[in-house]
Amino acid sequence: SGKQTLKIFDGSDAVKRNQFRLISVPRIAKNEEVVEAALRAYHINDDQQEYELQTFTQQALLSDDVINRNDAAEDSNLGSVFQESVPEAWIIRAKPKDEEVIRIYPAWLWEGMAYISLQVNKNSTTQTVIKEVLPLLGRRTECLQNFKLEEVLMGSKQVQRMVLDNQELILSRLEDIRKISIRQMNQTRFYIVENGRSTVRVNLFVVGLPPQLSPEEYTNILKDELAIKTNVVSLSHVYQAQGAVVLEISCFSEAERIYMLVKDTTVNDKPLNAVVIPEVMASKIPQNCWPLLVFVNPKSGGLKGRDLLYCFRKLLNPHQVFELTNGGPLPGFHMFSKVPSFRVLVCGGDGTVGWVLGALEEIRHKLVCSEPSVAILPLGTGNDLGRVLRWGAGYSGEDPYSILISVDEADDVLMDRWTILLDAEEPAEGAENSMAEPEPPKIVMMNNYCGLGIDAELSLDFHHAREEEPGKFNSRFHNKGVYVKVGLQKISHTRNLHKDIKLQVDQREVELPNIEGLIFINIPSWGSGADLWGTDSDDRFEKPRIDDGLLEVVGVTGVVHMGQVQSGFRSGIRIAQGSYFRVTLLKPIPVQVDGEPWIQAPGQIIISAAGPKVHMLKKSKQKKKKTGS
Repeated sequence: SGKQTLKIFDGSDAVKRNQFRLISVPRIAKNEEVVEAALRAYHINDDQQEYELQTFTQQALLSDDVINRNDAAEDSNLGSVFQESVPEAWIIRAKPKDEEVIRIYPAWLWEGMAYISLQVNKNSTTQTVIKEVLPLLGRRTECLQNFKLEEVLMGSKQVQRMVLDNQELILSRLEDIRKISIRQMNQTRFYIVENGRSTVRVNLFVVGLPPQLSPEEYTNILKDELAIKTNVVSLSHVYQAQGAVVLEISCFSEAERIYMLVKDTTVNDKPLNAVVIPEVMASKIPQNCWPLLVFVNPKSGGLKGRDLLYCFRKLLNPHQVFELTNGGPLPGFHMFSKVPSFRVLVCGGDGTVGWVLGALEEIRHKLVCSEPSVAILPLGTGNDLGRVLRWGAGYSGEDPYSILISVDEADDVLMDRWTILLDAEEPAEGAENSMAEPEPPKIVMMNNYCGLGIDAELSLDFHHAREEEPGKFNSRFHNKGVYVKVGLQKISHTRNLHKDIKLQVDQREVELPNIEGLIFINIPSWGSGADLWGTDSDDRFEKPRIDDGLLEVVGVTGVVHMGQVQSGFRSGIRIAQGSYFRVTLLKPIPVQVDGEPWIQAPGQIIISAAGPKVHMLKKSKQKKKKTGS
């Protein structure tokens, strides 16, 4: 009775690194059930009949198989893997095959299919594979010597390529990869590549430089810090506002040297980062085709972000999937700057979505497709924008391929964005003396909501708790538990926010009721899915929409009221609706915008519509087939 927790290794590389995943299965589980659970732990969707488990002992790589495969009776496979003595750890192994179907991807744009399926056996070599594939790609008359077969491993940090020898036995190579790592095999593709005589040209995107400098000043910094050789290195693009440049390098060894050196270089105490940018041949992209640019925040959603990064790099061209912790959104938008039409998928929380939308706004004027539509795969804690656009409360392990299908079938909708100008008239709280200068005005962008008072105060306390122990904040359940605890500590506190602020809506003074929190909402979801405005009809206000050019202003009386709203028992106090707002702070007050909190010094806060509306993708209620995408 009960369950057993086992360590699962996916190959010899995982054993050497002692990197395993845990599974929990019933003690009476059958062999195939354990294999299925082990594959699921590594997000491998292959047929479990093709795999088996080996016991992990001191002679782990030479031990007998747990599953009887050597002419054993069929009934023996139905028994439990747990006998009197249960090994602590197991290794997934692929069963040997005499023949197999592999996928060969063309390294050039080829309309119709993404790959060719080819059956190989023990005698199949690299050369025979090339010979069989070329006619299927319409290149029957071309010379075999003009092509090569590349093995491409799509890891989370980088893409590794290896040219296979012409006499390499393909089936043996597959077995070798699977022995090293079943997961690595799942991330490996084979590309047929045309031998080219093109000159070396590496594009290196460097971020983290001081902003607003001239190209000459950036060149001098790179000469001082990286000792670049100007005879083989030039600046092809400069993003002054973001402090980023693109280096065009005509020497591979120099590109490699700069790439490695950047990782250990800081400028003005800020680390530099470098991303290799492939060249997109935009002129060869078919009409009515919308490539997908994917941004993944691996820090969102625990380990789910990292796993999605692996999955999307396998399903798509790995170069179109960007890790946001490695240079942010700008390298991805630069790579797609010449693409005539494309869509964006952001995998992360509401803060990640705001980050990408902010970067898009900054670089929009340099994009041929200046208004790409943006879909969301929610990985954060609140995910209010993801809820409104029907992408759900959070990713819970859906098949990544089905997510791509949903993005393709999604409906294009418009959404307002808002500019918030913060103009402090007094020094920030904590200044050393009263003669200190007030903070300069700053601008932040808002997508979801802006809160003043108790709402922002709870966010600030949660933010401080997360900064003190960041390792504990790796699940939605824990995060919400901390948020509840912070709220309970504030129940007995009394505040009079309505006496500390003044509100103008569309040049009209608005008298505030007795409240502790004031919230400006752009979307009908707040605090992890609560409807703060409510559904009751009201002749004083228009029915809220995310594209109506209006914000709704709502008040809450305290922590208890907020809890009742989030439980669905009450809604907030409707105060106003408008397109231009001025809030006067008479004392320092907690403020939060889309979950980012701080203490704002006394002064003015002005909220107004920001530029053009953004195109978002709303998940379709019904399955439909789009053409040309």
